Amino acid sequence: MVERIEIGEPADLTATQIAVHLASGALSAEAVTRACLERIEAMDSSIHAWAYYDPQLAVMQAKEADRRRAQGLPLGPLHGVPIGLKDIIDARGMPTENGTPLDAGKRPWEDATLTQRLRNAGAVILGKTVTSELAYFHPGPTTNPHDATRTPGGSSSGSAAAVAAGMVPFAVGTQTNGSVIRPASFCGVVGYKPSFGSVPRTGVLKAAQSLDQVGFFARSIDDVALAATVMGADGQDRDCHLNPGPLLDMALSEPPVTPDIAMVHTPFSERLEPETSAGFSELIEVLGEHGTETALPEVFGRGAGWLAAIMASEMTRNLGHYAEQDAGQVSDAFKALMEQGRGVSAVDYLAARDMQPVLLDALEPLFERFDAIITPAAPGEAPADLSTTGDPIFCTLWSLCGLPAITLPLLSGPNNMPVGVQLVGAYGQDAQLLRTARWVLKQCQSNDEGAT
Repeated sequence: MVERIEIGEPADLTATQIAVHLASGALSAEAVTRACLERIEAMDSSIHAWAYYDPQLAVMQAKEADRRRAQGLPLGPLHGVPIGLKDIIDARGMPTENGTPLDAGKRPWEDATLTQRLRNAGAVILGKTVTSELAYFHPGPTTNPHDATRTPGGSSSGSAAAVAAGMVPFAVGTQTNGSVIRPASFCGVVGYKPSFGSVPRTGVLKAAQSLDQVGFFARSIDDVALAATVMGADGQDRDCHLNPGPLLDMALSEPPVTPDIAMVHTPFSERLEPETSAGFSELIEVLGEHGTETALPEVFGRGAGWLAAIMASEMTRNLGHYAEQDAGQVSDAFKALMEQGRGVSAVDYLAARDMQPVLLDALEPLFERFDAIITPAAPGEAPADLSTTGDPIFCTLWSLCGLPAITLPLLSGPNNMPVGVQLVGAYGQDAQLLRTARWVLKQCQSNDEGAT
């Protein structure tokens, strides 16, 4: 008699769990895909996580995945796993509308490099998730799955909300300032932004090329490690020169020694909400002797201004044509950014760019002593205001430096909304960061179990 394996609702499984059940034959890609589509049909009229999805195309992809498995053909690490793409990432056969009516109906001829790599890995692409307007601050229609009156964060709003609502186990976003880590924090999922230059951005909307990074949303650290499949140079994105992917398997193993983690005092710590500050302090106590308070070098006090100058200047050059095309079709927030960008002189822009390697060098002594930096991912829980995407300030310094970061849903606010804890690693040391994050998560879970 064959033992029946209880696997629960397929749409509630993590990406790695789905991959295991598909490999064992306990699930089919078609069954998982249909479960996700049913969840979208049931919930998206209130959450609005999806800018576009095509059930028929998704099921066709899933059936093809099942056919390849049945025939014993080579399979990738995401084979049969449903995913979503932020709607600034090109996918052949789907629109890329960039969160603006000025791109309504726009359809690319080719996949983005990372989209093609996801297809090669066997992923079933359900569709495109909502982005804030042109990947900036003006929000789209997405609401927070935990409370429809609250923002999901941005600009990768739909990707975070879709994973949090169980519509998809894995989704792709981007971050220029805080657009992966912040929405992951507000929606209570794992968000991972690799080191700058790890994932090619060919076929992704260019906002601020010195800052833009691709990131990932999922329900576990093991899931975001699957991002390794899209890493590495493509010969087209000249800033993509790093490939930590082959080492991400290390993230699944125990650290050889117990990690030491730096709790840094940033120039923005006063923005923390009291409940977040208290919860974060309790978490540091859980780490015991392996969590140490320390200060950032003084030069980081000016980091937010440098990022603002780079972001405004580059976004104005790259995206200013949208406002010129039809100013009535862009938001006041975007117009203000364009005005700000025009006011950044070439001297100020280049000075800000010159500080990026200086800041990285300033962090070297810290990363020689510590395995990761730990900070809150956001000032607090998601604001009860759908006209904003929240404050990205706790992501700003690390985005400016291009460091890898991950947020874990470990805290909650006064209204029982999730608040993330962010870990930041040394540049290029993504595997060490994810492995350290797993250790932190394990310590927190053990502490919770001991308290019950």
